[in-house]
Amino acid sequence: MSTTSSWWRAASSLGRMTDTAISAEVRDAVLDACTRAKIASRVLATANRAIKDAALCAMADALVAQSVPILEANARDVERERAAGMAPGLLDRLTLDEARVVAMAASLRGLAALPDPVGEIRRGSTLPNGLRLIQKAVPMGVVGMIYEARPNVTVDAAGLSLKSGNAAVLRGGSAAAESNEAIVGVLRSALVAVGLPADAVQSIDAYGREGARVLMNARGLVDVLVPRGGRELIQAVVTGSTVPAIETGEGNCHVYLDASAPLERSIAITLNSKTHRVGVCNAAETLLVHRDAAPRVLPTVLAALAAAGVTLHADAASAALAPAGVATVPATEDDWAMEYLSYDMAIKVVESLDEAIAHIQRYSTGHTEAIVTDDLASAEAFVARLDTAVIMVNASTRFTDGGEFGLGAEIGISTQKLHARGPMGLAELTTTTWVVYGDGQIRS
Repeated sequence: MSTTSSWWRAASSLGRMTDTAISAEVRDAVLDACTRAKIASRVLATANRAIKDAALCAMADALVAQSVPILEANARDVERERAAGMAPGLLDRLTLDEARVVAMAASLRGLAALPDPVGEIRRGSTLPNGLRLIQKAVPMGVVGMIYEARPNVTVDAAGLSLKSGNAAVLRGGSAAAESNEAIVGVLRSALVAVGLPADAVQSIDAYGREGARVLMNARGLVDVLVPRGGRELIQAVVTGSTVPAIETGEGNCHVYLDASAPLERSIAITLNSKTHRVGVCNAAETLLVHRDAAPRVLPTVLAALAAAGVTLHADAASAALAPAGVATVPATEDDWAMEYLSYDMAIKVVESLDEAIAHIQRYSTGHTEAIVTDDLASAEAFVARLDTAVIMVNASTRFTDGGEFGLGAEIGISTQKLHARGPMGLAELTTTTWVVYGDGQIRS
């Protein structure tokens, strides 16, 4: 039996195991896409850096050259979702303009400039019996992504997958359906132009949620699945997939102003963390302030947040320090656990560093936490005692980003502990193979 036939046999079995409400037409179409991606992944696995980088640059050039139809498609998505009442923060994620298309193209060129992770030697040794061992990086194979209202993720996922030798099967959601269709079409044409298979990048948006469920259960065809979006989407994928999934994204991020926090730095970091872009997972949602710093820094920080349009969900101690003309609303228990993705922020005065850490330990989603301090001991305690993907010391939470970390781009920010944690770039889309070289050794 051919390899392709064995994939189809596995796919048919998978299809029967999925939700019986899924139509045969959708099941077969998505599994066909995954099978074609598997075939394409074999080509990419042996592609050299030169051809992959040429493809990335061709994709970047094509995005800019075809920006008009991409932006027209995106405008239709945005208008439809605005009329449907999409929240402003999500609309911002969805919206493209000329500058954002240029930025997406630049991220692809940035990936082309990075070293190829495939073939990198991770470890190596020679055993006493003369066997030579190396552990080298190899592609995952087929990377599936399920995400919401983020056309830029389509480009990042395609570019990162290509550079790391993987094929990508993408489900970008109905809100960005026209944008993603236009972008994927451009990327596929660029791949063909340099001699790589178009099926290295595919969208299954046309098959809706049924298609997403098939993708989630295409174990054997899809090697890893990355969800990126809100809590409900991420948990649905992580708990409902038979394909191994990497938990990403949900960000109840905190900024803690320690007792020694300088005023100007407190204002700048808090304001940037909250308001630079509210609809993203690395935006801060809660501000904690040490009681000794609160009278000195909190009135000015609250005034700056309010002037930026932030609704302040304040505990009693914080509300009491709000200057005249700055309104607050009482914080509730729900506020401490809320990922607002909007111009809202929960604010609490804490008695000590210990209380701040305990609060974060209780409510954090394990994404990014920041401390503003001039006390090295406080910074070291904050770093040592928090269990989270990224910790910022005197820096904005908004820096938790693959591009900012020098990874070129990111396919997501992992909040789990196995395999990958934090921004996931090229290295995180590879696994390893052990290669053993001998000259006839046998085990006694």
